[in-house]
Amino acid sequence: MSIDWSTASAVLTAAGTLVLAAASFASIRSAEKAARSAERALQVSLRPVLVASRVSDPQQKLLWYDGHHAHVTGGHGHAQLGEAVVYLAASLRNLGPGLGVVHGWSLPSGDAPAEAEAFRRQGLDMYVASGDHGSWHAALRDPADPEFAALADAVKNRQRLNVDLLYGDHEGGQRTVTRLSLIPKTSDDGWLCQTVRHWNLDRPDPR
Repeated sequence: MSIDWSTASAVLTAAGTLVLAAASFASIRSAEKAARSAERALQVSLRPVLVASRVSDPQQKLLWYDGHHAHVTGGHGHAQLGEAVVYLAASLRNLGPGLGVVHGWSLPSGDAPAEAEAFRRQGLDMYVASGDHGSWHAALRDPADPEFAALADAVKNRQRLNVDLLYGDHEGGQRTVTRLSLIPKTSDDGWLCQTVRHWNLDRPDPR
């Protein structure tokens, strides 16, 4: 039986090409997997996690542009009704490895946070360094605002109120919403601050 060397050569060439293609595909997949792992590692290194600060954290003096000021100790918040204005604040701590930048806030009306576009934007970005304490503060200044009356009543009558903070890393990614609860103290006119829950906007939630 004679061998058709041209046919055998073609088959061997095709087989070699297939092996090379499989090796190239495996190499590309391995490179993509490594790139995704590196990207995840980078994101983790930049990720902030904001919570209510520790009771042992130092007191901070907060200033609003209209001259209002407050001293907020660790683990506490601030809620005060002024003349046609409601002041809010909270002492925070960043448990994550990355710098946290607070972009906005909202007063939640249900179990889920509002859409990111519906948050009230801060007049300036507020930064909380990794492993350090910081603060958030804002004010509602328009009595005609649909949420003003309910917020003012809650503060005046010293009722528990929730505030959602929208923040992310210093590159503008990994947006997260943390819900804080301001709880009126019974011993004085102060407010405690408690972390309620976190929501991830740019990646799956951990639960």
